[in-house]
This record gives sequence, C-alpha cells and structure tokens, in this order.
Amino acid sequence: MTQLSHQEHGKKVAAMFGRIAGWYDFLNHFLSAGQDVYWRYRLVKLVRPEKNGLVLDLAAGTLDVSVELTRQYPDAKVLAMDFAYPMLSCGKGKKLEGKHEKRSGVIAAVQADGKKLPLPDCCLDGATIAFGIRNILPREDAYREVLRALKPGARFCILEFGSGSKRIWKGVYNFYLNKVLPLLGKVVSGDSGAYTYLADTIRSFPDERTLGEELRRSGFDRVMFIPMLSGIVYIHVAEKPAE
Repeated sequence: MTQLSHQEHGKKVAAMFGRIAGWYDFLNHFLSAGQDVYWRYRLVKLVRPEKNGLVLDLAAGTLDVSVELTRQYPDAKVLAMDFAYPMLSCGKGKKLEGKHEKRSGVIAAVQADGKKLPLPDCCLDGATIAFGIRNILPREDAYREVLRALKPGARFCILEFGSGSKRIWKGVYNFYLNKVLPLLGKVVSGDSGAYTYLADTIRSFPDERTLGEELRRSGFDRVMFIPMLSGIVYIHVAEKPAE
C-alpha cells in the first residue's frame, strides 16, 4: 500500500466519522451496553501523568476520554486531537460549552494528524488513544510520533477491541460483530457503512501479542496488555524508555 492510499484512507475515515458524529456518543453507550464508560475509566487510570502534566488524547473524537482525564487528574492539561473535525466540534458543543465551559480552560481540542503531531519532542506526560489506532495506517507512524512527543518514562495507553478473528462466547460475539452491529448502526444512525467498516477493522485487527510487538519495534518499553470482557476489549500500556 502506498503512502497516497494511506492518505486517501485517512480522509475517507474522517469523512465517515464526520457523518455519524451526532450519533457517536449514543451509539457507543448503546452498542456496548454502557460498558464503554468503565473501559475509559480503566484506560485513564493507567496513564499516571506527573502532577500538572500535559496529556495527549489522540483520536479524541467527542472528548469522552479527555473529560475522564480531567476527572481523574484535575491538575492536568489535555490536548484533544483528532483528524475528523466534526467529531471534535460535536464534543466541544456537548462537553466544553454552556454548563461545562470551565473545562475549556484545561482541554484544548485541535484537529491534527496522528502521524504528524504538531508537538515538540518530549513535551507530554502521557498519551491515550481509545478505539482509534485501528483507523490510522500505518499504525507505526503514529507510534513513533507519540514516542517522540512523550517524556522519558511517560505512558502511552491504548484502548482497543481485540482481534475479531477469535471466537468469543462460543461465537455469539462474532455473530453480533458481523451481523447485529452493522444493522443496529444503520437503524440508529442511517449509515450502514460506518458500522460495517467497524466490524471489518475489528476482524482484521492484530491480536494483543502482535500489537505489543508492534509497540516494541517502534521503540516502546515495558509493554503490557489487560483483557476485558473476555478479550473483546484490551488496554495496552507502553512506556517511553527512561534516559
């Protein structure tokens, strides 16, 4: 695959998420039976930034992880970056304005490409990405950019679905992923393509050990993974080596 096709892929994915931005929060909660709230809580718990630190929420979407970061680390500043501006705009309207306006002082939402972060070296005290690493090709470019921007010893925490190629719950989950999820996504949002894409990327995603090897090859250290919900979802934690 050429770099041009990677760029085309990124634009296509950004446009797709732009179409469903208004439904994104509802569908996350509905399709996960509310489990996504707990998953994000666990993800953020593992970041452990330095006091008064700066944390990147990459592929921030509608800012749920960014908000959770400010809840657990009220002294931290959060950079919420996403390639799809409509997602950020939707999140800002719901979570940074009106009665939530105070959050705008600690969360900065910026459109950016995860493969070319507009950040200096060694400026971040932590980084997260939730259900976004599947959408970046090649993933290694994003790993290297995050590694570059992290301070030595800081953590990169990834929340992502496991590989959909594994049979889970005797195949019940696989049926849900392949048949039920695209149908529900179409009924609620009117966009069947977005949730067919979701199922396709989960099926083709590497398993937890392969993803760990990708992180190590990209320069991360102390890589580990934590399975949740029978391995339907994983949290991956990797650290930038200390100097």
